Amino acid sequence: MTRTGTLPTDPEQPASRRRLATARVCTSLAFVLIILFLASVARFYHPDTGFTALIGFPAGDHFESPALHAIPHYEHPIWASYDGQFYAQRAFDPLLRDPSIDHAMDSAPFRARRVLFSWTAYLLGLGRPAWILEAYALQNVICWLILAALLTVWIAPTSPRGLAVWTACLFSHGLLWSVRFALLDGPSLVLIALAVATAERGRSLLSAGIVGVAGLGRETNVLAVLAQPIPRDRRALQRVVVSLVVAALPIVIWYDYLRSIYRSTLMTSVSSFVVTGSGLVSGWQQVLSGVGQVGLFTGHGLFLCLLASLAVQAVYLAVRHEFGQPWWRVAAAYAVMMAFLHPTLVDPLTGAITRVMLPLTVGFNILLASEPRPIRFWLWFAAGNLHLMGASRVMPLFP
Repeated sequence: MTRTGTLPTDPEQPASRRRLATARVCTSLAFVLIILFLASVARFYHPDTGFTALIGFPAGDHFESPALHAIPHYEHPIWASYDGQFYAQRAFDPLLRDPSIDHAMDSAPFRARRVLFSWTAYLLGLGRPAWILEAYALQNVICWLILAALLTVWIAPTSPRGLAVWTACLFSHGLLWSVRFALLDGPSLVLIALAVATAERGRSLLSAGIVGVAGLGRETNVLAVLAQPIPRDRRALQRVVVSLVVAALPIVIWYDYLRSIYRSTLMTSVSSFVVTGSGLVSGWQQVLSGVGQVGLFTGHGLFLCLLASLAVQAVYLAVRHEFGQPWWRVAAAYAVMMAFLHPTLVDPLTGAITRVMLPLTVGFNILLASEPRPIRFWLWFAAGNLHLMGASRVMPLFP
């Protein structure tokens, strides 16, 4: 019996209140991080040139089309220029009808193959060159915000673990580099995540269609087709075959259009791939040599963190062999691809390898979120996300 005027206490109530309080704190911190990110982006705005400082336009007019020359835009030193300058100008003429745009390219056929996000900038800018440039500069920011919401399908930032993994994905070195220089990797990651999410819901054809569209942004995006369900019977196998055709069709049609323009030069651009392992060996040798010469607590030490984090992510996938998980299959495909990357892409100085390996990083963190052992989770998390140490130098969150 209980005393008059008192009620029995539920032993679950204190624990429930603590979980609710923790969820509120973590969610609030997530919103703070979003605000800090947007504030960091705002620092790239200039009254005369808008957000074009987010695009790596170099000083001078060597790679400058007449359309770009007519628009006020921010110019970086030659050494700080980056590939976004080409895709931004491609957006002025997304159907490749203006020869002057081709003349502003370093490799017109190669840039034309990756046309998707030039198309989206053209549409967002309503065909007006000045608006197109702003749209191209900011579409990575828009995709970052979409990804922040989309990631909650797998990892809700309502617990310390969830917040840590969610943050590691959004503030990864590769994703911030894509935002900072208006590159293709951030928008590509959003489409890959959408393809995985729809595949998990059994919508194979829609997922394949998203993969096909994503392939127009970057050829390697088609690896996301591995998110398709594993066929268990003949009918399921037929659906997979149809999905593969759907995923390949947009690239086939677009390449046929490009061949009518560039003829035999369409596939003559420099390859991004080499003999197995040679690019990684070269990259590791370069970084370890730099660390040996100038020390660990230098820029070379940060480069070592980038390569080490990707190596840990690949090892974790090998240890946690979950072939039935769509994210495992997609991330594992990128881990294998890493072994074939060209030395230029592996070189951390270019900022390329963490961008190209973004699906590996996100897949690793999503799979890690369900790790049952807390100590093991935090050890893998710390080792696999060493790239965060270099991310703060790409886009500092604090002035």
